[in-house]
Amino acid sequence: MDQERRRFLRLSAIGAGVALAGCGGHLNGDEETDAPIDDWQYDPQPLTEGGASGSSFQTNAAESADLGFAAGGAKNVADFRRNIEAGYLPIPESLPYEGLFYNYYFDTGDSGECSSLFCPSYATAITEDPIAGTTDQYFTVGLQSTLDTDSFERKQLNVVIVLDISGSMEAEFDQYYYDRFGNKHTVEDRDTRSKLAVAKDALLALTEHLEPDDRLGIVLFNNEASVAKPLRDVESTAMDAIRGHIRADIRAGGGTNIADGMGEAAAMLGEYSDADPTEVETRQIVVTDAMPNRGQTGDQALQDRLAGYAADGIHTSFVGVGVDFNPELVDKITAVRGANYRSVHSADAFESYLGEEFEYMMTPLVYDLTVELDAPGAVIDTVYGSTAAEDATADLLEVTTLFPSPTEDGNTRGGVVLVKLAGEARGTDLTLRASWEDRSGSTDATTTAIEFPDEAPESFGNTGIRKAVFLARYADLLKNWLIHERDPARIEVTADGAVEAPPADLPRGEWEQQSQPLSVSDPYVSRLERFREYARSEIDTIGDKRLDRELETIETILAAGE
Repeated sequence: MDQERRRFLRLSAIGAGVALAGCGGHLNGDEETDAPIDDWQYDPQPLTEGGASGSSFQTNAAESADLGFAAGGAKNVADFRRNIEAGYLPIPESLPYEGLFYNYYFDTGDSGECSSLFCPSYATAITEDPIAGTTDQYFTVGLQSTLDTDSFERKQLNVVIVLDISGSMEAEFDQYYYDRFGNKHTVEDRDTRSKLAVAKDALLALTEHLEPDDRLGIVLFNNEASVAKPLRDVESTAMDAIRGHIRADIRAGGGTNIADGMGEAAAMLGEYSDADPTEVETRQIVVTDAMPNRGQTGDQALQDRLAGYAADGIHTSFVGVGVDFNPELVDKITAVRGANYRSVHSADAFESYLGEEFEYMMTPLVYDLTVELDAPGAVIDTVYGSTAAEDATADLLEVTTLFPSPTEDGNTRGGVVLVKLAGEARGTDLTLRASWEDRSGSTDATTTAIEFPDEAPESFGNTGIRKAVFLARYADLLKNWLIHERDPARIEVTADGAVEAPPADLPRGEWEQQSQPLSVSDPYVSRLERFREYARSEIDTIGDKRLDRELETIETILAAGE
């Protein structure tokens, strides 16, 4: 066994200790044998040191259906929803626009004749803001494709799972780890298992979705990282034995060094980073609560690290676990080529993700989409649904990555990027020039003219743009509410509502969180009440009953203010 891979983890006095070492009697990966290899290298040891804490795989859809695209980045808003349900105040970054859009299916409009892999389409809207009373102008970029489920195959996968085994992963799934230093919240129907237990279930479920020609490796990290399973093809690996090790041998303790974990994974994957991207996807999947406090912790440094991996052909997915998962960090660092993330709040949710979306989430197909606006009197004001939204200029927007996305009744899940315009677009023609690159490095482009209605008081090109506008306004309002509630000047500390600071000898890192009780104060009570009436009307007009969940969220928030 490779001696360089036998590295002991320095552990925290909080929680059980772990170490990594070779397992005596296990087959060496270099031995010639016809038997599958159980090359697990993880061996729990007593605590000794203190410290602070395919092959091508076709989609399993029963019938062929067209596929569209959805933007990379967030793939849900489960962390936001679970915090609300549990009576916690989410952080604003837990409600990313592209994650919210991915909860819904959109009419993406008509792209006309198109034989390209990606076929952009456009729709316009003029509508009055229900809170501000202003008249707003929007257009959507519809993310259409010529793919269908019969022709789509995910690529052979070289994947390393990077599993967080730090002390905070000991916390119960529905409890903030740092709440143990202060007032705890009582959560109804809480999941009393640890975050690590659910993460292990997630890892086990993932192994069931690999094909014989896929390669799987596993890295564990807390204060440091070490290889638990070298990268090897599934066919020659004793997968049942590996699953047994995952169930029985992994325990939590120590600090959180995400950078070291990703670095170890990238070193393993580097051997295959030059694989043909039209045939192979090389990716690390980081399963964590995203609260690094060791090694490299700055968001820009970590984003630069992921961007460097992507430039070398290694893409990254994050799976966030626990109600205290920190989406702020992950949202910032995954705004790079080929990256995505989602949070899960039960093993069932992760299994659903694997069953319904795994092939798509592992297969980025379009990169560096840009849409240039040429308009006489209008400029881009805000972009919703792209991880590169903040990089938009007055006449150019970018979408870093597009992943395949399922359709339903002709509508695409998460299939739009919404653009709000400033200036005057009504009665004018706008020219939109889209360009992009595919996995092979080939580029393509289209030029399309669209027309805004003249003097229309309320106009929507289709239900897709109407739904996108509604969801963008909803997220805008709730993000502003969350920022307002977290303003230190407005927080009232009460005996039954405050959460005490941790002891001075155990300070929290930049990304470690304590909970804050769900609350709503003026002027957001009245704003939410006004928006609730608008939401009822829009949901009825749009005709998508799944939007009722957002109405229920508004009701839950308002109840917290009573």
